[in-house]
Amino acid sequence: MIYLAGAKLENNDVKTVVLVELGNESLGEHTGELLGEEGSNVVGFARYRNGSDAPSRLVELVVQSRTSQNAVAAARSIFESAGLVVAICTDQAGRIVDRLVRPKYNAALRLLDEGLAMQKDIDLTCRLGLGYPDGPIERVVRGGLVHHHDITKALFETYGTPGYAPARRAVVAARRREFGQ
Repeated sequence: MIYLAGAKLENNDVKTVVLVELGNESLGEHTGELLGEEGSNVVGFARYRNGSDAPSRLVELVVQSRTSQNAVAAARSIFESAGLVVAICTDQAGRIVDRLVRPKYNAALRLLDEGLAMQKDIDLTCRLGLGYPDGPIERVVRGGLVHHHDITKALFETYGTPGYAPARRAVVAARRREFGQ
């Protein structure tokens, strides 16, 4: 059974696995939470994509402390048989990729705002010095500053960590969206 984002879960105890597509939210928002004792045959999933870029082959499977191992194995099998690569993570907003990359994108945007270097130089340094396939600013701009804003705002509201606070340029882009510009 697969529920796409926004669907209401029904009683699915007879299913081996129930997959719930996640956006920025935690799986617990769909299943409820039991003070660390949650888990069943329900597994969350999110296929990583950088905004408007094509989706990557990565699927992050979200499990809770007592998620059935049969459900995890079935979910893994479904996605791997479709040619996707699976990473397992616990039920945390932002999962693995967004929690790692969003502070990096914010830091790069802040360095640009502070005038440390031009965008092309920051991106070039990351490509050549760190071996990245593209620079952090070109990547976040290509994916959409508004998309980045929405993710970092959700992460900041959840965790309160300064690295997730949306960078000024992303805030400007989001406010321009509100005004239809």
